[in-house]
Amino acid sequence: MNSITITYRLIKQFKTHNHIQLSDCGKYFNIRSSKEIKLKVCGSSIGIWLGPKKFLIKSKIKDNLETIPKYKTYKNDFLTNFL
Repeated sequence: MNSITITYRLIKQFKTHNHIQLSDCGKYFNIRSSKEIKLKVCGSSIGIWLGPKKFLIKSKIKDNLETIPKYKTYKNDFLTNFL
């Protein structure tokens, strides 16, 4: 049995849905399920489904994207990080 592995470089994520990320080639991926998200049609609008009831049209996707942070920042107080 042969297997092929494809690697994508993820560069952006959604502000409200961090598990949905955008690659440098323009494909959307759900990191929780490890599946590609394809553009869908809802009514006469083209976009992607972020959740079961949340549809985002293609023209508003760029407004809801942010770069993926390399490191998570924590509060300055040392004790609150571990409580």
